[in-house]
Amino acid sequence: MQRTDYFATGAWSPGQDAGRRQFVSFGERAIALDVGATLRDVTVAYETWGVLNSARTNAILVCHAWTGDSHVAGAAGDGHPTPGWWEGIIGPGLAIDTNEWFVVCSNVLGGCQGTTGPASPHPDDGAPYGSRFPVITIRDMVRAQVRLADHLGVARWHAVIGGSMGGMQALEWAITFPDRVGSLVAIGTCAQSTAQQIAWGAIGRRAIRLDPQWRGGDYYQAPVGEGPWQGLAIARMVAQVTFRSDNVFTDRFGRDLADMDAENNGISLWDKFEVERYLDHHGDRLIRRFDTNSYLLIGKAMDLHDVARGRGGLAKAMSRVTAPTLAMGISSDILYPTYQQRQIRDLVAHNGVAAEYVEIDSPHGHDAFLIDLQQVGGPITRWLHNN
Repeated sequence: MQRTDYFATGAWSPGQDAGRRQFVSFGERAIALDVGATLRDVTVAYETWGVLNSARTNAILVCHAWTGDSHVAGAAGDGHPTPGWWEGIIGPGLAIDTNEWFVVCSNVLGGCQGTTGPASPHPDDGAPYGSRFPVITIRDMVRAQVRLADHLGVARWHAVIGGSMGGMQALEWAITFPDRVGSLVAIGTCAQSTAQQIAWGAIGRRAIRLDPQWRGGDYYQAPVGEGPWQGLAIARMVAQVTFRSDNVFTDRFGRDLADMDAENNGISLWDKFEVERYLDHHGDRLIRRFDTNSYLLIGKAMDLHDVARGRGGLAKAMSRVTAPTLAMGISSDILYPTYQQRQIRDLVAHNGVAAEYVEIDSPHGHDAFLIDLQQVGGPITRWLHNN
């Protein structure tokens, strides 16, 4: 099976329209990685909204999730195939009011939308890194963001905010650089990835690894339609199931068939249910805007996420957090259940630091932090003004 309209990668590349992206490169100032390797000539793509005040005290860092990027707010257009992933939260007069706050969002290290990742040119030969790109961690992502903060002249963020993998980054900021974080908002996330969360990721990785068009990670010169789109699509379909709740799937799709072989009364091996067509749609959408290797590496970074690693245990690691912490959970989240956000609140509060838990009452599952914006935005606004 081939598709003639899928490029080998959906990664942004130099020469394409940059949209609202800005870039900073660090040249020979290599970034040391947890795996023991270093990356030199790292470029970070980022976007900003609002104005940094003269005291440099109104800066907020927003961290994106797995397949997000720096385009957290703004319309779709040249350089940005989709609208901002938190459109409706960030902007003039919105929950994170850019008339008041200077908001920064960067594409993570290992990503594919302008920051150095596996689709980027290797400094030695100019060919894509591909299989040569090292395994990265959430802490490595934060190290790149520290370089960005220094470049922007932000010594201390008023707040670091993130949902899902963005919340992992926010936690690592608060633990690794407590003096640089004024307050923390962690939504639908965890301090340590669980066995079940890792299991979901393992299925997606296997789907990609078994796609012969993946070519061990070196597929960037593949003709149109011959990249690893099937493996990436299946991986995304699996993940999409975890992003929603049983109630949403049942209410929206039920047992309806999308197509039916009339001769067999709808009893055919390949007749599709409506929910299958929905999953196909989400796989198709991701293929067009993302890179398969980035999906693998970022997903692995999430599975490796453990704030306790090398810090003497979870309680000791969380004792480093000095920033007032708002932990937000989602009532129907099957991927990051609410006990994990309550745990974050409890561990921070145990050390005498202000901490609060707020639950989003939503049927939409994990992705509710991207959907139920009124419930998400109100607590964030209050937290920013009170801390």
